[in-house]
Amino acid sequence: LESSPVGFNLLAWSAPISEKMHPIAERLKKIGYDGIECFIDYQDVAAYQQFGNHLQQLGLKSTCVMVMSPDENPASESSTIREQALTRLKDAIDRAQAMGASVICGPFHSAFATFSRQEPQDAEYSRSAEVLNAAGEYAKQANIILTPEAINRFECYLCNTMAQLAELIRRADHPNVRAMFDTHHANIEEKRFPDALQTIAPVLAHVHISENDRGTPGGGHIPWDDTFRTLAEINYNG
Repeated sequence: LESSPVGFNLLAWSAPISEKMHPIAERLKKIGYDGIECFIDYQDVAAYQQFGNHLQQLGLKSTCVMVMSPDENPASESSTIREQALTRLKDAIDRAQAMGASVICGPFHSAFATFSRQEPQDAEYSRSAEVLNAAGEYAKQANIILTPEAINRFECYLCNTMAQLAELIRRADHPNVRAMFDTHHANIEEKRFPDALQTIAPVLAHVHISENDRGTPGGGHIPWDDTFRTLAEINYNG
């Protein structure tokens, strides 16, 4: 996986970005990371532009991560809420573009930690896919790839597995809407990592390397050899 840049998620220190994060960026560059992943909230676009400029001066790449609130749920029955979802995604794309980011990842296919108390409905996948398609079209002009993430059953119900995520991406049907794999969530939801990665391989564009307890990779029981071997087999280079 020599061709894959490795970044570090700034959420280990802070959700908001600011000049206070500059020394951390410099430290991560010195350690040898290729980039930094930042959380997108509602800060002014200028904050992202400023931080992005600093990363570029350091020679660091950038990606972004985000979540959706119940008021901006792409899978909602309410057309008003789905419109809010698209507005939120477009705003996030504007911020990511200002920062010079290449990817926005996260479980933005539905509202975070919000539950319907029933199994995922076919109509919910269709509604989410429609919003993601429209967001993908907006992301295209910004040269950004959207990578929705399947997360564990305690934080989401719509997309827990790579099989569910692959179906959602198929329905979204946009080249700028790809998929993400996270080893922490997969540790809870998948039977075998190689099978899960082979399932999502055709649309995989982003990976989170995270231990089963969210600690230092290598300190827990995530099957790293299986993970990296399979990523190499599917020619992953994101």
